[in-house]
Amino acid sequence: MVIVFVLMLFVLPFGKVRAGNLVYIFCRCWAICWYFLTGIRHKEIYKSPHDYGKRYIFVANHSSYLDITSAVRCMHQPVRVLGKSEMVKYPVFGLIYRAAVILVDRRDVERRAKSVRALKVAIAKGISIFIFPEGTFNETGLPLKDFYNGAFRTAVETQTCIKPILFIDNTKRLNQKSIFSLTPGVSRCIFLEDVEVENYTTKEDVPQLRKHVYQVMENGLMQHGNVNK
Repeated sequence: MVIVFVLMLFVLPFGKVRAGNLVYIFCRCWAICWYFLTGIRHKEIYKSPHDYGKRYIFVANHSSYLDITSAVRCMHQPVRVLGKSEMVKYPVFGLIYRAAVILVDRRDVERRAKSVRALKVAIAKGISIFIFPEGTFNETGLPLKDFYNGAFRTAVETQTCIKPILFIDNTKRLNQKSIFSLTPGVSRCIFLEDVEVENYTTKEDVPQLRKHVYQVMENGLMQHGNVNK
């Protein structure tokens, strides 16, 4: 991570977009090395052909700290993760996080609206977005928590295709309750079929789209086993 930080300092003068793309490449290299050193085998499974040249709003389930590493590891195109602003307080990691992530602060409507505007700017520049629609760890014992509207409202307003991703094994590899639960083994990222949004055109359609994506992801998680049990 310190090496990534040093490299980041060199590329920051290249501009926000180009520097951000390079930081993600550095982070993906870091994730590859970290997985190797910890004995975690990354595996990507695609349920349909994936267009790496297309912009997406990627949405994934969230149940482990390992999800962040998986999100970086499985992305092979320009992308920005929507992340909690509280994470910037951590040394070294926080500075990398600030350079690579679109920050969301849910304390009030104005701050949330600023994050949505930043998402739209990234999409307009051809950059995909990665969002955990549950907002935080799922500790309910169910496959998924309720989703926030942000990802789906942005998809409707920008007419950007949604690509659901399932992180199947991450709770087994690293349980959210303890950083000392890290265990070697496989970490599968399952890319589900695209969810096109051309039939969702107004804000009144957002709840319906959110429900549809929720059901698609819930069915996928149930098919592969409840990851939170």
